[in-house]
Amino acid sequence: MFARIKKAGGYEYLQLVESRRENHKPVQRVVATIGRLDKLKQSCRLEKIVESLTRFCQEAMILVTNKGKDSESKSRIFKIGPSLIFERLWKKTGIKAVIEELVGRRRSGFNVERAIYLTVLHRLFGGGSDRACDDWRRSYRIEGIERLSLHHLYRAMEWLGEELTDNQESTATAFSCRCIKDVIEERIFEKRRDIFTGLELVFFDPTTLYFEGLGGESLGQHGHSKDHRGDLKQMVVGIVLDGEGKPICCELWPGNVTDVKTLIPVIERLRSRFGISRICIVADRGMISKDTLALLESGDLGYILGVRMRNQKEVKEEVINDRGSFEEVFPVRSKAKDPSPLKVKEVYVDKRRYIVCYNEEQAHRDVHTRQTIIEVLKERLKGNAGSLVGNKGYRKYLNIDKESFEIDQTKIKEDARYDGIWILRTNTGLSAKEVALKYKQLWRVERVFRDTKSLLKTRPIFHKYDRTIRGHVFCSFLALVLREELERELEDAGYVFEWEQIKRDLKAMQETEISHQEKTFLVRSEAQGICGKVFQTIGVALPPTIRRI
Repeated sequence: MFARIKKAGGYEYLQLVESRRENHKPVQRVVATIGRLDKLKQSCRLEKIVESLTRFCQEAMILVTNKGKDSESKSRIFKIGPSLIFERLWKKTGIKAVIEELVGRRRSGFNVERAIYLTVLHRLFGGGSDRACDDWRRSYRIEGIERLSLHHLYRAMEWLGEELTDNQESTATAFSCRCIKDVIEERIFEKRRDIFTGLELVFFDPTTLYFEGLGGESLGQHGHSKDHRGDLKQMVVGIVLDGEGKPICCELWPGNVTDVKTLIPVIERLRSRFGISRICIVADRGMISKDTLALLESGDLGYILGVRMRNQKEVKEEVINDRGSFEEVFPVRSKAKDPSPLKVKEVYVDKRRYIVCYNEEQAHRDVHTRQTIIEVLKERLKGNAGSLVGNKGYRKYLNIDKESFEIDQTKIKEDARYDGIWILRTNTGLSAKEVALKYKQLWRVERVFRDTKSLLKTRPIFHKYDRTIRGHVFCSFLALVLREELERELEDAGYVFEWEQIKRDLKAMQETEISHQEKTFLVRSEAQGICGKVFQTIGVALPPTIRRI
């Protein structure tokens, strides 16, 4: 069966003809006359008919254009799913408009916004250095990046980390300058802000990122490494989330700045940068020091802070020993998806307010873990006990007297007091239940850091200057903003998908570009797995199966 042109009355008609043999002779029969060829071309009906037929054979265009020895057809394959989805989110979050507005009429010689978008998309689906990004982009179809090269990516990172002039440095601190990326964060927040949007509650937690290179002029310093790479220079990165878990900003400091020194400057910067009159900050127990608490108490700052139970005399002797009754927040789980059990009570020591939280399931796990360690200790003490001293898990239950070792029952009894318990200190007017639940939301920040360092692969960082390092890390923060927005919209639509699953199915959507006889066609693969649901949720239409460009 084939198509042919028949001329009649000065017009050309397109016919579908069947060819067969009867009595050893070829016979042709017109199956259908599709229509006048000139009208079919004008109305694009011909393309629609071909597109409809490819539903039954999506490889048809490729087979046709590559058939024959004399064919000059060429084809290239690009992944299109990632950029189609995140281009929409890039615009929806306001990031695209903010960057274009700030770039303005600046004569950069290249599209700065496209360079930043390319880098951010690479953080989500590739990861690694800017040089790796330049290689990675060749297999993806991303609008507007054709004229970009590697040095453009470096210059875009430099622009993001560029320090502002003196009259714009009102929110700089002793260990962090004010730069372009700060303005972007503020304007993105302003775009999604309404009369109901505020920062009455924020979550904050810092982590460290080490450098393969020298770490810039001042950011790279030796300090306490949470990555256990004390041999390398590092920087400190703090992420701030609002009460709904949305990323607000990232703070970047030299690697020798301790956690307890960062909390107050962060609060002051937040109030100044985002126009906040009152703020309540939720942070982990590593952020507490006597000086920090004194400053928090002396001002109008609200806080919910974790307490180091074993290190504070007041907590060990008074708070833990309080005989008040607990209020049940969540009962013991009957199903795996139920919230973990939780009981709370408040304890006052003078005017200091503590919230004692108790998780029955965690208490059982703590008991089992301790019993397992004790059993192992009993066996080890029969042999060479000297090796136990270097293990903190074992050493805390031992009584060491010169070269003799024995299990200390007093230490075991003391440790049992803390089974399933965690304690908070707060000066807010929230109920004990609300304080505990707000603090539990801090896991969002911890997940953000895991994403920053593993899923988004901020490292390796080879940049030589502080400004390019700031830009490099900030692109990972923008990637987090986009990912959080995607997951939030999917959750609102009733979907909960693993990030690796989303990445896999979006990357599986490909488009084959076929050039044949001075014509170029794009042939899209089918949507696999959850890809169709993601497109529907974000409001992006799937491209046609076949289209001519």
